[in-house]
Amino acid sequence: MLSQIQNISSNYIALEDKYGAHNYHPLPVVLDRAQGVFVWDVEGKQYLDFLSAYSAVNQGHCHPRIVNALIEQAKKLTLTSRAFYNSSLGEFEKLVHDIFAYDKLLPMNTGAEAVETAVKLARKWAYTKKGIPENEAKIIVFNGNFHGRTMTAISASNDPSSYKGFGPFVPGIIKLNYNDIEAIDTAFLEPNIAAILIEPIQGEAGIIVPSDKFMQDLFAKCKAKNILFIADEIQTGLCRTGRLLACDHLGIRPDLVLLGKALSGGMMPVSAVLADDEIMLCIKPGEHGSTYGGNPLACAVSIESLKVLLDEQLSENAQEMGSLFRHLLEEVKTQFSIIKEIRGKGLLNAMELNTEEGDDYAWNLCMKMAKNGLLAKPTHGNIIRFAPPLIINESQIKAAISIIEKSLKEM
Repeated sequence: MLSQIQNISSNYIALEDKYGAHNYHPLPVVLDRAQGVFVWDVEGKQYLDFLSAYSAVNQGHCHPRIVNALIEQAKKLTLTSRAFYNSSLGEFEKLVHDIFAYDKLLPMNTGAEAVETAVKLARKWAYTKKGIPENEAKIIVFNGNFHGRTMTAISASNDPSSYKGFGPFVPGIIKLNYNDIEAIDTAFLEPNIAAILIEPIQGEAGIIVPSDKFMQDLFAKCKAKNILFIADEIQTGLCRTGRLLACDHLGIRPDLVLLGKALSGGMMPVSAVLADDEIMLCIKPGEHGSTYGGNPLACAVSIESLKVLLDEQLSENAQEMGSLFRHLLEEVKTQFSIIKEIRGKGLLNAMELNTEEGDDYAWNLCMKMAKNGLLAKPTHGNIIRFAPPLIINESQIKAAISIIEKSLKEM
């Protein structure tokens, strides 16, 4: 009987391996259900989720209010396409306006689609408003970025695992070093710069937090040069860093804001681009869209997801619990020379390991933590990202620290 139970996971893994594309390398854990900060595998083992589907479930897994909104709307109307108006989209757009104070919202589905939309908007604005010659607009991005895996996104990447073997690439993209303001001064001398596209914190790169001065100077220079400041807040936004947007820490109001992931509380793909009329209305009917973008089901779910973030004060909890987590993890660091650095903001944190042991160490440590009841995943070999749902409480933070400490000792 025991061997039959242990074979349940391996059977599911074998199915994916045989019939699915091999474009991911997951930890060998097969999840079956979830609630709040916890997930359970098909054998019934419970784990603390410290990845949150890459910050898509900030509100916690299967939040009852969001589940109910999904069910009630699914009973009534799920999809109309944008060939017609629907009774949910306008309410969603108004709520986002009331919260974020941008004139307009353009709804899409995935975060990568939001990035594509923002690049199109920036180019159209450059040609119609700034006077850049047609097909000459350039977008500045930053090394270490992760804006998705579309052709535009990988054209913006300097990571070979993203771009190698997929060329030719989208032109008009300039890559600069993150957190290097001197490089900006040189790049801004070049004509026809339409926009910069930046993550306020680089997530996939390993929770790289730039200096406040870099971000503020960059924003000021964009304003002075009439260059659009596009903030990719798909992972950092929606209370993850202890503010509604990561840019809010610095008093920066981007020209375009990209949202996704937790916009639907992890229920379905929903993304959005926010901008004021001068930018958003550059795109006319027929020039951009999506069959599913702004569908009634997505709108109803997103409305409730946003209300949960505000009603449950998840920004405040992320700030408080994130500070506690880093403080306790710094104490753990004093015991283990393998830990090089602890960094992050709010509940978006990373533990970087010294590389003497090789990249396998981080993977094996994540395997050990999973065995002990905590799920996390390495990024860039020697960095482990810790990003639990924002509803996490103090006792759960301390339980996670105990698992991390125990796992390091067992290594």
